[in-house]
Amino acid sequence: MTNRGRGHAPNEGREHVANEHRRARRPGDDGLRPAPGTPSDGRRPAPRAGADATWRGWRTATEQALYGPDGFYTRPGGPGPAGHFRTSVHASPLYAGAVAALLRRVDAALGHPAELALVDVGAGRGELLSGVLAALPEDVAARTRPYAVERAARPEGLDPRITWRADLPAPGSLTGLLFANEWLDNVPLDVVETDADGVPRRVEVRADGTERLGAPVDGPDARWLARWWPRIAPNAAGGPGPGLRAEIGRPRDAAWAGAVATLRTGLAVAVDYAHDRADRPPFGTLTGFRAGREVPPVPDGSCDVTAHVALDSCAGPAAERLTQRAALHALGVTGRRPPLSLATTDPAGYLRALGAAGDAAELTDPAGLGGFGWLLEPVGGTACAGLLAAADDAA
Repeated sequence: MTNRGRGHAPNEGREHVANEHRRARRPGDDGLRPAPGTPSDGRRPAPRAGADATWRGWRTATEQALYGPDGFYTRPGGPGPAGHFRTSVHASPLYAGAVAALLRRVDAALGHPAELALVDVGAGRGELLSGVLAALPEDVAARTRPYAVERAARPEGLDPRITWRADLPAPGSLTGLLFANEWLDNVPLDVVETDADGVPRRVEVRADGTERLGAPVDGPDARWLARWWPRIAPNAAGGPGPGLRAEIGRPRDAAWAGAVATLRTGLAVAVDYAHDRADRPPFGTLTGFRAGREVPPVPDGSCDVTAHVALDSCAGPAAERLTQRAALHALGVTGRRPPLSLATTDPAGYLRALGAAGDAAELTDPAGLGGFGWLLEPVGGTACAGLLAAADDAA
């Protein structure tokens, strides 16, 4: 599996010109490695059986491909996210330990409520919640009410304390911590590309990945582009050139606002690979993952379809933003090597500490998982503001 989970550099330098007569891209044409099973001539494998030829916007196509009856995430018997890409949750139990430490800070800030909610949005197969429960002191675990929000079916053998839900709890119903690790990148969104005249148009796609340009962008989507992705917005200064792409993040803004609203008081945290308004990638970030490899984003249910998140657009007025490196340092995950003297006095302990240091280094690597963005939203007052204020990014 790739070292950065689904994190990857924007596909800068890719030539990405969609038109109504365009054939499906070859895997090598867009800078991505061929998918497993790709024929030796480099062309895409045949579409999955039953894939139709209907033209759809990327948001609709992705919703069906990921969450439909035979979707990538909802298909019965599938391996779950861990079978296809590596996230921080899967990289090391230190990550669950850090979330447990954050939950304890939230608990203290809220005065140790009788019932402390822990909501994992995009819970996969429940790995993070299981790890956090195992890392909590017994007295805190006894008060913790864990909720997994995931559209796939509940996995067998999951800790019975975990409530499994297909949707978010009711607004304002919980007190505690809501944590969304690499969830927003899988909230479907529409893609836009500028035509030969520099006019941003909606990109339409078929199930085999073939694209064409549709109608010009207008209304709320055009206003979102103007504010958050101005390089490609209609009437951009100097006019955008042809072939530029963007992903319209409005559905993610709404999804995150809905997630935050489930809390009556506490802290909501989103963790994802992100970009900022001043540094949006010129050709977008839409891509696919399958079996640990980056592949072309084909919306037929055969692969994950994902794109970086405009966390600055999602952020509310009281939000704080950190890198994962800074956040984990503040929670005690530093990657420092144990003293060599420990190898003499406690060889087994030294090896354990050395392994933990390696795991921590991976989680905090600024060129990898450590470069992910953390968005923290205090809810119901300022009690949970600044809980990671001691972050030391230089450590």
